[in-house]
Amino acid sequence: MPESSSAEAVVREFWHLMGTNDFHSVKAVLAPELVVEWPQSGERMRGPENFARMNAEYPTAGRWRFSINHLIASGEEVVTQVSLTDGAQSAEPVSFFTVRAGKVVRLVEYWPDPFAPAENRRHLVER
Repeated sequence: MPESSSAEAVVREFWHLMGTNDFHSVKAVLAPELVVEWPQSGERMRGPENFARMNAEYPTAGRWRFSINHLIASGEEVVTQVSLTDGAQSAEPVSFFTVRAGKVVRLVEYWPDPFAPAENRRHLVER
């Protein structure tokens, strides 16, 4: 991506490259100083190589598919909510990207687990 690319375009390219399942190709939009944080597990990854390897080595039942459901961009900050699945497992992470000079420098992701609806609000909600 050219350095003048908008943060939104960089993040859209990030998800496009993730969808190829060639996770090393994603390094094209990641800055050398990339930091990825997963607050729920307290993990931090540094650098594009560790990010690519983590995704390539993750146990999978098939090819990963990614769909952007929501994307909000402002300046160098982009937030996405994505649906992903390998056919057996699914998730809907919320990802906060910081993009500088056409590369992702920081990514903070939240991986919520689905949960059953509470009975005490059954009369107020739709299923």
